[in-house]
Amino acid sequence: MNATDQKRAAAERAAALVQDGMRVGLGTGSTAAFVVEALGRRVGEGLRFRGVPTSEATRRQAESLSIPLATLEEEPELDLVIDGADEIGPELALIKGGGGALLREKLVAVASRRMVVIADASKQVARLGRFPLPVEVVPFGFETTRRRLASFLREAAGRPVETVLRRGSDGAPFLTDGQHWIVDAHMEAIEDPARLAAGLKALLGVVDHGLFVATAGLALIGTPDGVIEVGKDGRTTRGDR
Repeated sequence: MNATDQKRAAAERAAALVQDGMRVGLGTGSTAAFVVEALGRRVGEGLRFRGVPTSEATRRQAESLSIPLATLEEEPELDLVIDGADEIGPELALIKGGGGALLREKLVAVASRRMVVIADASKQVARLGRFPLPVEVVPFGFETTRRRLASFLREAAGRPVETVLRRGSDGAPFLTDGQHWIVDAHMEAIEDPARLAAGLKALLGVVDHGLFVATAGLALIGTPDGVIEVGKDGRTTRGDR
């Protein structure tokens, strides 16, 4: 299977976890879109559940498939959230936010009893950091925030870390659904995700960041040979049996 096939296989496996009456967080991104697509088919077959989308893009897709939706205010406690990841590291520490929805994704994830992350095999890594770490910041006072962020990351990494303001196709700063900006930090390697996550969260001007630590409980990863299940303890089993 190629990467797209792997994503779709993992998504189909994850969509099968949704049962009648569940309240389900719907992730954002190319892999999560396959889950929404699969759940749309199941709704057509009679499945009854309520979805809470993590972005406006996911909301639009779910509505087009007649998936019943609610807001996080209406459903503050969820049974399950299914979402993709840009990197999956040891103990299911994640980098997310490549699609720009990291804040809403995290709010939905922590409101859920269980988070299942899905990805193709290329996303599983021995150490986080090769994928640029998204950091969501407020636009006001951006330059002062950028300097604080650069200083903190230099100290954390022991070297200068390139920080790049993400821009849209029109060249303007990329706007999140919350009307914030995103700085992508090119860490290369993150030795202690939990420590870095706590430090980033404490920086003035930082809204949140793409490190998800101790959040996911299961990863479903599509591989050329089928779907595997990876637990927080690192134990791997075949998930398509």
